[in-house]
Amino acid sequence: MGYTEPTPIQLRAIPLILEGRDVIGSAQTGTGKTAAFALPILTRLGECRPVPRVLVLEPTRELAAQVETAFRDLARFTRVRVSVVYGGVGYGGQTSALRSGTDVLVATPGRLLDHLQRGNCRLNQIEYVVLDEADRMLDMGFLPDVRRIVEKCPRQRHTSLFSATIPPEIETLIQWAMRDPVTIEIGMRRSPAETVSHALYPVAANQKTDLLLELLRRLNYDSVIVFCRTKHGADRVSQVLKRSQHAVAVLHSNRTQTEREEALRGFRAGRYEVLVATDIAARGLDIQGVSHVINYDVPQHPEDYVHRIGRTGRAQASGDALTLTVAEDATHVHAIERFIGRRIDRIRLGGFPYQYTALFEETRPGGTPQHQRRARGGRLSGGYFFGPSRRRR
Repeated sequence: MGYTEPTPIQLRAIPLILEGRDVIGSAQTGTGKTAAFALPILTRLGECRPVPRVLVLEPTRELAAQVETAFRDLARFTRVRVSVVYGGVGYGGQTSALRSGTDVLVATPGRLLDHLQRGNCRLNQIEYVVLDEADRMLDMGFLPDVRRIVEKCPRQRHTSLFSATIPPEIETLIQWAMRDPVTIEIGMRRSPAETVSHALYPVAANQKTDLLLELLRRLNYDSVIVFCRTKHGADRVSQVLKRSQHAVAVLHSNRTQTEREEALRGFRAGRYEVLVATDIAARGLDIQGVSHVINYDVPQHPEDYVHRIGRTGRAQASGDALTLTVAEDATHVHAIERFIGRRIDRIRLGGFPYQYTALFEETRPGGTPQHQRRARGGRLSGGYFFGPSRRRR
């Protein structure tokens, strides 16, 4: 599968799980967390049985499908059976898979509870529980369901929890569900990838779409994810991009499961150059080769900024994170800068017919007159710093 050296999270987590220790793992996105728990669990699993012995809970359908694929790939030359259950699709195929027997069950909480209530599976022989993206499950209101599910598992089991942040509710879950866990923290939880460069593009609200189109025209990119705050906004932006002859896919929770899977497949395969998404795509999805992330809307929570830009700069590759900001975003922008511990350069795109915005008053006299933005395979020229006169290396 191309593994030559373990990533830091794998290097530290795999021996602990092999020893049977409960593990709390925190690491930047794109660092191989799935293999960090899948490889040692598969190693310890031993002889196959027709009952679920590994349970992996995921917050979204996309993550569940992705983790199922990883388990299948890693277990390809064994007799281990892997199944996945999530909402948005019919019960028939999932029911058949569960009743025919499985070793590893990857699931979203709501659909798994439905199957448990229907008697399609039992969790009384679970040996390994993995709570993946636990803070995301908290954000989506799944923690009561997670607790109900874990209560159905044996008390004597191995439990792993992976989460970018550990708010108080997660601490409570850890104390209840885990036994003397070892915490592994790779890098700062608040830090975006070091290989990603950041820029803010102040603009009047009624010019955001025009500036997005101009940026896409000038950037030399491989693939781009454009993040919007709402589903309606994502649909609107995608329609504008399609009218401008961009190959666009859309990903948000109102899309059917078939549409979401097709969008991801097409984007990964290069059929679509732009993926317009809400924060459903910000966490965990393994999409390689994304050269640019553009925040069409500033995220309202600083943690979401880190997760969004984590779609680029994965596995030590370089990437660019561009954020369009209007006057109403000032509070959220300052919160993001405090959270990541750095000021983000303000840039004005040369030759773009800007209308006045109060954000331009942040400019310092004597700022660098010419700023050459790094872009994949080329440069984006003609911009200006709006902020400190300091060239980023």
